[in-house]
Amino acid sequence: MKQYDKEFKLHAVQLVSESGKPASQVARELGVSQKTLYGWMSKFKEDPSTPFVGSGNLKPEAKALRDLERENRELREENAILKKAARIFMNDRK
Repeated sequence: MKQYDKEFKLHAVQLVSESGKPASQVARELGVSQKTLYGWMSKFKEDPSTPFVGSGNLKPEAKALRDLERENRELREENAILKKAARIFMNDRK
């Protein structure tokens, strides 16, 4: 399965919208299937600011959520370590 980068997809969508050529003709010229090109056009219409996520690229909201989940996990681990350390010090005082 061939993978296309974000720039190629944007170029293909722009060709359809700006050239006035039918999507089927643009797909033939670029060597992609019509179904693929229509899928790119659909994704672009859904969210023009970040239409082609994948290959490690996340939408800003998903990236923020992932970062917050990571921070939460790290804080929970630090909290657990501090609790264990506090128990050890309390036992040593006795």
